[in-house]
Amino acid sequence: MQDNIHTLPRTDDVVVVGGGLAGLFCALKLAPRPVTLISAAPLGQGASSAWAQGGIAAAMAEGDTPEAHAADTVAVGGGIVDEAVALGIAREAAPRIHDLLAYGVPFDRDLEGRLAVGREAAHSARRIVHVRGDGAGAAIIAALSDAVRRTPSIRLIEGFFAEALLTGDGAVAGLQLRQAGEAEARPILLAARTVVLATGGIGHLYAVTTNPREASGSGLAIAARAGAVIADPEFVQFHPTAIMVGRDPAPLATEALRGEGATLINGRGERFMAARHPLAELAPRDIVARGVFAEISAGRGAFLDARQALGARFADKFPTVHASCIAAGIDPATQAIPIAPAAHYHMGGIAVDDRGRTSIDGLWAGGEVSSTGAHGANRLASNSLLEAVVYAARIADDIAGRTSPSPARLADVVIPRGGAPDAAAVKQLRMLMSAHVGVIRDDDGLADAVRSFAALEREATSIAVRNMATAALLVAASASNRCESRGAHFRSDHSADVPALAQRTMTTLAAVREIADSLTKCPKSRTAPPLTV
Repeated sequence: MQDNIHTLPRTDDVVVVGGGLAGLFCALKLAPRPVTLISAAPLGQGASSAWAQGGIAAAMAEGDTPEAHAADTVAVGGGIVDEAVALGIAREAAPRIHDLLAYGVPFDRDLEGRLAVGREAAHSARRIVHVRGDGAGAAIIAALSDAVRRTPSIRLIEGFFAEALLTGDGAVAGLQLRQAGEAEARPILLAARTVVLATGGIGHLYAVTTNPREASGSGLAIAARAGAVIADPEFVQFHPTAIMVGRDPAPLATEALRGEGATLINGRGERFMAARHPLAELAPRDIVARGVFAEISAGRGAFLDARQALGARFADKFPTVHASCIAAGIDPATQAIPIAPAAHYHMGGIAVDDRGRTSIDGLWAGGEVSSTGAHGANRLASNSLLEAVVYAARIADDIAGRTSPSPARLADVVIPRGGAPDAAAVKQLRMLMSAHVGVIRDDDGLADAVRSFAALEREATSIAVRNMATAALLVAASASNRCESRGAHFRSDHSADVPALAQRTMTTLAAVREIADSLTKCPKSRTAPPLTV
């Protein structure tokens, strides 16, 4: 054991990594079983779910059904949604909403006291439950954070992130933790045979994103480096209406605004989505994102116009968006809001089964870091929070039915080194992701990105940068290998879908490294090995 490593006392606790919706809900559902919950930021901060404005999709209104909800999910998912998974999640929506109500989430209600439901893009019915219009994520995380702090069986470790997943004999052995913002601090080892990763997505790998800094792909990377199978990493959803006011991350203008009648216009005041899709502004997100991207690329700019639809009601209906606009000097009641597509949600992630189990014994994954098959190539609006609570509950049930294995022996594991992140390398990685692995992709740009990320992964002295490079490589290599357009993955050089490729990607870090090696040795070669394993 290295002298500069600190080892925490052995524990039989279930270790949950992540302070977002999936992590908090799973920890609460495991009670009274002992849980150690690790959060990189103080609870309520640093989680993408806390920033979610849309709400949770749930077929609870009169006349709506889980079957209709699942059908909408499948229709949007680009032909690769696991239909059984989508239907299972839709059917579990109502009990999970009632769980959240029991934890104190103040969902909006109508005048008769029933849950108020709104409509968002590509839903065939009004089925989105909100909190004060655009505050669902923050309200849910606040309620669950309070519940976690009140639960005596949950040991909370805030301000630390997991930088490595330690394994032995093909199973989880523990985690290497480091204090957030202290790259040179002594790492901490925590022995654990039962680990739930709920670390969020990859949005901050992009220069333009709506995600917090903590969403840098660390969970995806540490699982992949430990040998876990990764599913669908090429599918990244770009939210079409990030507010472009020079902030990183960019504030989000919720899709619910378009559900209430807000339109998309260019700098000439012309609506442009009606010519692209019959649903116009309520078309699937990938189509809207490409429409916005096209107007910006043509020099016409893109704006969200809620002046007629909401006007003076904007502040009351959507206070979060209103506050972001006012802080930037924009009055959305009287002015159109400048927008651009931004990395928003990762449909890919650690491959899990219907209980949240990964390919590594003792490792579960939930929330955005996982890939269940529910979203396919393109996530339906407001399905992510639903998936997070459904799978968090399933994971808790699955773990509850297992006997705790004996603690791991950490003396036998190899400890990765740390090091201060190189700010210039991080900036370059994020710029490459936005330029070459973004809304519109092509062969040359993807190949350049793959080679760059593979080199950075090999050469990085900082484990944080190496993990970012690993996550970026998984996305870029998978996108390079999928020579078609499907859902949120759009190739300008392969703009049509290929029916033979209507299947999910299953890959490993070893497989994408082979692709990188192939592109490095033969830059124009398209004979890279297939990703499916």
